[in-house]
Amino acid sequence: MPDDSLVLAAAQGPVRTLTLNRPAALNSFTGAMHRELRAALDAVAGDSSVRCLVITGAGRGFCAGQDLNDAELGTDVGGVVERIYKPLALRIRSMPVPVIAMVNGVAAGAGANFAFGCDLVMAARSASFIQAFSKIALIPDCGGTWLLPRLVGRARALGLAMTGEKLSADEAERIGLIWRCIDDAALAEQTMALAQRLAAMPVKALAATRRVLDEAMMISYADALSLEAKAQAELGAAGDFREGVTAFLEKRAAKFSDR
Repeated sequence: MPDDSLVLAAAQGPVRTLTLNRPAALNSFTGAMHRELRAALDAVAGDSSVRCLVITGAGRGFCAGQDLNDAELGTDVGGVVERIYKPLALRIRSMPVPVIAMVNGVAAGAGANFAFGCDLVMAARSASFIQAFSKIALIPDCGGTWLLPRLVGRARALGLAMTGEKLSADEAERIGLIWRCIDDAALAEQTMALAQRLAAMPVKALAATRRVLDEAMMISYADALSLEAKAQAELGAAGDFREGVTAFLEKRAAKFSDR
C-alpha cells in the first residue's frame, strides 16, 4: 500500500501487520480510515498465507478513538456505532487467525476498546488506556460495555467508564485488562516473536478457542460442555489434529497447516 494510505499493510512471513496511519491525529478513526481498515481485515481473512495478524498505530499513538472533526460523524452517533463500529468489532472477533493489538501509545475511547477486542494486547510501558466517553456525555462503545466487565469485573469497569481516568499499561496488565506490558524498546521485537510463535501453531484451533470462550460466557455450564464437544468433534476431524498427534508420537515438531 502507498505510504499515504490510512492503513498500511506489511508482511513478515505468515504474519501480516496493519498500521493505522494518521499519526498527526493519534490515528483517530474517520469514515475513510474505517473503510480502508475493513478492506484490509477482509483481505487478511481471505488470504490463506496469513496465519497471524498484528494491528498497531503509526507515530506516538495507537488510536485516539473517533475523530470528532470527521464530517461523516454528524449527529447520529448511534447510527455510526451501528453502521461502522459494530461491524468492525464483529470482524475482529470473526478473524480466522489470532489477532494481536500492539499498543504503542495512547489508546482512547473506541481505540482502547478496539484493542481490547483483539485476542492479545501487547502494550508499551509508556502506553495508556482511557475510556474517554464520559467526557463527552457518551457510554463506552466498540464493544466496551461487553468487554470491560468481563475483563476486569463490574466495579473496575464502572470506575474506568465513569471517571474516564487514564490507566497505565503497567496497571492494565496488573488487573488483567491486557496480556503484556513491555519496555518500549522491546515492544516490536517481542510482539513479532509472539506473532511468529502463534503463526506456527494450529491457528484454526486458536480461532475456535476464541469463539468457544466467548460463547461459553453466555451459556450454562452444561451447555458449555456440549459446546466443547461440538468444537472438539470439528477440530478432531481436521488435519492439524492428526498432524499434532503424529508429531507427538514421532517426537518431532508439528507442521500445522489448517486455517
